[in-house]
Amino acid sequence: MITRETAQNILSDLTKNPSLLRHMRSIELVMRAYARKYNEDEDQWGIAGLLHDADYEAYPEKHPSVIVEKLTGLNEPVLAHAISAHYTKWNVPYVNLLDKALLACDELTGFIIACCQVRPDGIASLEPKSVIKKLKDKSFAAKVERDEVYKGAELLGVDLTEHIEFIIGVLRDNKEELGI
Repeated sequence: MITRETAQNILSDLTKNPSLLRHMRSIELVMRAYARKYNEDEDQWGIAGLLHDADYEAYPEKHPSVIVEKLTGLNEPVLAHAISAHYTKWNVPYVNLLDKALLACDELTGFIIACCQVRPDGIASLEPKSVIKKLKDKSFAAKVERDEVYKGAELLGVDLTEHIEFIIGVLRDNKEELGI
């Protein structure tokens, strides 16, 4: 398997946008935490989170094919597949827990960070009920596709409130690094 250092080098070559880099780092942190919870490979899951949008800035019209091809060329078919499946509308089958977890964590983690940005105390007092309320407000973080959030939790087989609470906990533990 590729190392995190190799993954970081790939990411650095493709992405410069600080917001996008923070997004991918936050997904990496959440994916690592879920890997621990499910007794899965923490490095593999973390790298999937770190690289899932690596080609988005440089090749938005080709996303995620550039990073998928790169990972396939590095003999990383599991990572390549998970990244190719992190959006339901691409119609890629979800064959393992990694695929489902990446989908379940991507949009929702970004949405939770958006919730933090409009709160005076950031993530400090954020609760799942506030996130659920914001999910119902279609004008808030309007680009976040709510159906992806709901489908991700469903495929992962987790209660949405518990899933939100888990992600908040991971983000709260890393609030200084993430600036939330």
